[in-house]
Amino acid sequence: MSFLPPLDSVLPSLTSRVSVRSVLIGVFLGFSLSVTSTSLALYFQQKRREREAAKFTPRPIELRSDEVVAGVTGLIGNTPLVRINSLSDALGVEILGKAEFLNPGGSVKDRVALRMIDDAERSGYLRPYTGSRIFEGTVGSTGISIATIARARGYDTTIIMPDDVAEEKVKALQALGAEVQRVRPASIVDKKQYVNLARQRAAKFGQQDEIDGSDPSLKVVYPHTLQSPSASVLVTTTSLKVEFDMEDWHDDEDFLAKPRGYFADQFENKSNFDAHFFGTGPEIWRQTNGHVDAFVSGAGTGGTVAGVGQYLKSANENIRVAIADPEGSGLYNKVVKHGVMFDRKESEGTKRRHQVDTVVEGIGINRLTNNLELALPILDDAFRITDAEAVSMSRYLVKNDGLFLGSSSACNLVACVKLVKKMGWKDGKTVVTILCDSGNRHYSKVEFFASPLAGMNFVNSLQFWNDEYLHKASIPVDLQIVEDLLRPGSPV
Repeated sequence: MSFLPPLDSVLPSLTSRVSVRSVLIGVFLGFSLSVTSTSLALYFQQKRREREAAKFTPRPIELRSDEVVAGVTGLIGNTPLVRINSLSDALGVEILGKAEFLNPGGSVKDRVALRMIDDAERSGYLRPYTGSRIFEGTVGSTGISIATIARARGYDTTIIMPDDVAEEKVKALQALGAEVQRVRPASIVDKKQYVNLARQRAAKFGQQDEIDGSDPSLKVVYPHTLQSPSASVLVTTTSLKVEFDMEDWHDDEDFLAKPRGYFADQFENKSNFDAHFFGTGPEIWRQTNGHVDAFVSGAGTGGTVAGVGQYLKSANENIRVAIADPEGSGLYNKVVKHGVMFDRKESEGTKRRHQVDTVVEGIGINRLTNNLELALPILDDAFRITDAEAVSMSRYLVKNDGLFLGSSSACNLVACVKLVKKMGWKDGKTVVTILCDSGNRHYSKVEFFASPLAGMNFVNSLQFWNDEYLHKASIPVDLQIVEDLLRPGSPV
């Protein structure tokens, strides 16, 4: 009699034990190979680092070529992105500001000024050290940037500006040797508006006063307007040979040596857009490693939001581009509401300023410029920012981050907060904006004057960092406004 179990009952048990053993052996071998390969990879990486490190020696004094820049223009651009800690921590996202106030002229406009002058030189419109003069209409920052670069390139500068801008900007321009003409603010359709006056001055560059015709030996010299390919700039010269399409103009000493008047026209000149499309935009993309979810900017000429926005959208079409629009400007209504460039405050008859009724300087506009039109196809949103919100943000940043910023920068950051809350964004999202300039140009004394227009008061100088002015203008200085905006569940 056999005591062995039937073979058909033993085989499944043996097969099961063999299968489990095989799986365990396979897992062990796989884990061992993985650990071994990882260890080998780390070993070879370490050896490679050691070999690379051995090629370099400490250089406490030695400088790389890119650590020495060629003059003041070499300092323009490649500004860092700074994390706004207080806002980022409160919102749970990354709020990054492009620190454009670190440019040598103190603002983002250094990029635009450099590009306009470089393009004019490449096109033959300007030649350094020929007594040529650059004319521009500006509220200040672009003028300072142009004057800075003009000094380095041997040009003279004439800046036409409204008489209600910060006094610090005027003093900076004068220190840089610019001729400054301050005019009463006016609409762009008025011939005496500051941009129109700058064009007129450029058109008359080199024109002598009328001379008594009784002396035939004296001749009146009138400037000639050069026919340039760009309709947005105006170039005049006293040379009798006035066309760039002459075959021999590159060799004509009279044509090349005579001084010229050049109207830069930042509002319409495409060099404005190009400065940001080929400069600021690529820098932001590189600095964030392409991790950008939104870009927020105000618009004065439209060049920044158009250039940066177009570049970022070309890299990732899902990036949101939004406008920060101050009170009195029409962009919010154009983009979000009615498709019309108009703000209701324009008709109320209580304006503090003639064009855009806001304490914020440098952004806000009520007309479409060439540069702004380039932004319209890529704009996803716009946010109306009140003066009180901008003022509150500026003081909040000083208290919590030690950042002393100008009015447009504060406006941009309020819009960043509103965008994040509207989208419901949390961890992992990154919003980038422009920190246009610092607050050190915005706090001189204020003078009120009576306007000839009934019922309207204007100020001689709008001072964002002057509490006396803000009090008289009934604009509160209240940090609680931003604190409430940051509070979870608060309305946008």
